[in-house]
Amino acid sequence: MGSEGGSAVRKPRFLCLHGFRTSGEIMKIQLNRWPKAVIDRLDLVFLDAPFPCQGKSDVDGIFDPPYYEWFQFNKEFTEYENFENCLEYIEDRMIKLGPFDGLIGFSQGGMLSGGLPGLQAKGIALQKVPKLKFIIIIGGAMFRSTEVVEDAYSSSIDTPSLHFLGETDFLKPYGIKLIESFKNPVVVHHPKGHTVPRLDEKSLVKVTAFLETIENLVMMEEEDKEGGENI
Repeated sequence: MGSEGGSAVRKPRFLCLHGFRTSGEIMKIQLNRWPKAVIDRLDLVFLDAPFPCQGKSDVDGIFDPPYYEWFQFNKEFTEYENFENCLEYIEDRMIKLGPFDGLIGFSQGGMLSGGLPGLQAKGIALQKVPKLKFIIIIGGAMFRSTEVVEDAYSSSIDTPSLHFLGETDFLKPYGIKLIESFKNPVVVHHPKGHTVPRLDEKSLVKVTAFLETIENLVMMEEEDKEGGENI
């Protein structure tokens, strides 16, 4: 859409997938630890997972309920229940609330965000929505189900990605494996554990550079659309 003095460039639009047994509202609070100048560059939509919390939440007493979970899993995290239902739910929400450029995920939402580009490319998930263009993963990890691993990471993922890796995060080893499955990941290391970290000066430089990259890609896509409409 044109405006005086140039084109009004739209913000990259992300669907935000919260952590296990939390909520979209809680993730909104967590992401607001980042500078307003960062958040204001993104169009963020926060979604609650499809299943009410089926046990105690680790954030009980810190954040108010209700709490939700994306799917259920065994102790080894190798077998999942309601996983297909979860993928269908995300796709349905993306159809109704979209279109989206990408996903931002924390913890269980980060695992989904890291696995969905490969599952989409394989024709297993998100077939009714546009290709995911960008991924931001905070405290994420690689899935451990053999079947999901074969589908999600069978080839190197070329989706531009930004990963936050905590030094004392209990998921760090699996987060590193996930990062290795992406072709050109941008990695922000922080000294904290399994959390959405505040951005120090060094982290802010990396995050800002990533945002500039995806903003340019969005702008190029919009210009291509406008060019096509004018033909």
